Amino acid sequence: MLVLGLESSCDETAAAIVQDGHRVLADVIASQVDVHARYGGVVPELASRAHITNVITVMETALQDAGITLDDIDGIAVTQGPGLIGALMVALQTAKAISYARNIPIVGVHHLEGHLSAIRLEDEYPPFPHLALVVSGGHTSLMRVDGPGALVELGATRDDAAGEAFDKVAKLLGLGYPGGVHVDKLAQRGDASKYALPRPMVKKETGLEFSFSGLKTAVLNIVRQQGVPEGQGLADLCASFQATVVEVLVRKTRQAAAQEGLRHVQVCGGVAANSGIRAGLAQAAEEDGFRLYVPRPIRCTDNAAMIAAAGSYRLQRGEQDGFDLSADSGLPLPSRVQV
Repeated sequence: MLVLGLESSCDETAAAIVQDGHRVLADVIASQVDVHARYGGVVPELASRAHITNVITVMETALQDAGITLDDIDGIAVTQGPGLIGALMVALQTAKAISYARNIPIVGVHHLEGHLSAIRLEDEYPPFPHLALVVSGGHTSLMRVDGPGALVELGATRDDAAGEAFDKVAKLLGLGYPGGVHVDKLAQRGDASKYALPRPMVKKETGLEFSFSGLKTAVLNIVRQQGVPEGQGLADLCASFQATVVEVLVRKTRQAAAQEGLRHVQVCGGVAANSGIRAGLAQAAEEDGFRLYVPRPIRCTDNAAMIAAAGSYRLQRGEQDGFDLSADSGLPLPSRVQV
């Protein structure tokens, strides 16, 4: 089965061709970093306009790279939500138009289900059930993945997600956009012991919930009292902040794996490309004896291959959505059960 994936939930216009849910034949991404960098963050209206400009070109390039045409496509998977509503509508309406014109079945995909499916595009991927740490821009959560679309939410953030904290701290420090990348690079040459920052919600009674707004505020207070540090001091502050986030994420992941008795753990989402998080979880896996699965960095950030992979499961079961499929900026995860 050949599936065309389309993604436009935020600031990446992407198209991909995936075969049988696992093999990537083409994966094309048009980045908007240059569009939004001058503003220090994503401007929704500009994102939507860029998607309109890029979506057909990106799709045609993916088809050319795969050496196929739309006549060869068996199904279309498109991000339905969550995301920026105007941005989501671009890929969704494009997908619906192609579906109607070519009589190709279409399915809407939850963006986080896409991230959870990215690992299935690697040579090795975890069996079901397994634990997943999802760390994308606006989401931080721990889930037990019992099967495609069968998710049990074990804990989630109560306020700022880890990715949001990275971006906000980067903006406080004048590091530009995208903030998480700049923080990570500086952290790699900094001393994480130089700044004592609070470890939010690490006590046992807080369970598997997360909170990063207080950590962000602690960095803000340092900046207010001392100004933005320069040189090595800036690297030290970034290292201290990143080490704190990593410690919390790793501690909660270890707790969840032990609690659920799961020996296979994946981490996914844009923040999973962070070097500190990857290293911290790798060390925890070695110490605790669970197996860690992490997609390659290009599969961590927003891409259409992961959307095609997630949609393939539904299409293979004969499922499809109607033309009333609509974008939803706050789309809840299907089959999500909170415990």
